[in-house]
Amino acid sequence: MGITRRNVLFSSFGATLAGLAARRGEAKETRSALRHARRAGGRTNVVTPNGATLPYRMVGGVKEFHLTAEPVKREFVDGFQVNCWGYNGMTPGPTIEAFEGDRVRILVTNHLPEGTSIHWHGVILPNGMDGVSGLTQPKIAPGETFAYEFTLKQNGTLMYHPHFDEMVQIALGMHGFFVIHPRDAGTRRVDRDFAIFLNEWFIKPGASTPDPTVMLDFNVFTFNSRVFPGTEPLLVRTGDRVRIRIANLTMDSHPIHIHGHKFYVTGTDAGPIQESAWIPENTVNVPVGSTRDIELVADNPGDWAFHCHKSHHVMNQMGHGLPNLLGIDAANTQARLNTLAPGTMIMGPTGMGEMAEMQGMMPMPRNSITMRGGEGPYGPIDMGGMFTIVKIRDDMDYTRDPGWYSQGPRARRVE
Repeated sequence: MGITRRNVLFSSFGATLAGLAARRGEAKETRSALRHARRAGGRTNVVTPNGATLPYRMVGGVKEFHLTAEPVKREFVDGFQVNCWGYNGMTPGPTIEAFEGDRVRILVTNHLPEGTSIHWHGVILPNGMDGVSGLTQPKIAPGETFAYEFTLKQNGTLMYHPHFDEMVQIALGMHGFFVIHPRDAGTRRVDRDFAIFLNEWFIKPGASTPDPTVMLDFNVFTFNSRVFPGTEPLLVRTGDRVRIRIANLTMDSHPIHIHGHKFYVTGTDAGPIQESAWIPENTVNVPVGSTRDIELVADNPGDWAFHCHKSHHVMNQMGHGLPNLLGIDAANTQARLNTLAPGTMIMGPTGMGEMAEMQGMMPMPRNSITMRGGEGPYGPIDMGGMFTIVKIRDDMDYTRDPGWYSQGPRARRVE
């Protein structure tokens, strides 16, 4: 059966396409400081930290991409393996990049144990390509391949995700970026262009499979399905104009905050915002089911925190059923517990700030992570989860982590 521009299922062709799919890819103080450069048809490649970009091939003037929906194992941080679902062996799925005006064909093969579909979130396209199973197409059954084909009529930061069993499939990590670049030769460009997908999970300590039935009480929060210290830093050169694309398909909104800079909100999943309407911020709330583009000039060298500002979202695998011991004299309780279970440590009577150090001395359940983040140059960094670091240097090599920023002479600690 040949490939056409109609929504045709290719059951017999699925094995061949699956083989192809196995080739997996990869502020200044005023607006005037967001400098404009012009390059015909030019753009900076999008970097998806801890992720990849989906390759394509040209077939009769059409850009043809291959996605395989399948179970995947994702290491959220060293030693913490999670059973997810995703695309092409990863979650988020690989970032799709194309230009406004391109004709694209996306062949989706289903290797899940149930049906699926893909909705191209925010894309203006023919009704039959919208990817809502039962409404605009039949589900893609296990072993089948579905051909989506349409012409890109817009530009912006868009997404793809299933519209079949969304509760399970999105919760297990099935989503990805669909970035459509403007073709206009006069379009403003950036020096660094990053894409970060937000997600939240409930994974019991010692377990490997997230519970997709949990509605709000999540305990693991990720950037591109990684938790700090497993999140890659954003490497930037001093003076670079930087765009960060943020996508959210979780059950919560996320206020994403940067330290040491301000930025402008320059786009949503409906497309770019005209410059006269740009909003200066250093925190942007990313609502459920939406994307936000932010842009800044990296004029302040250093290691700068970039994170969700909901305090529980920068913690890892926090237990929510624990008693509140804050302010309690736990000395007698500690002694009594040690007679029953030697080595027991009571946490919380004086706050949670020392937990990273204390947890390092305690045995952990298998396949679990500490509540706090990793080591920094001055001790444990007291954040994990939706947290990474923007590293800005005058002589940055984009291919290599430069290590920690040297602060130079520091004020002496006052005793």
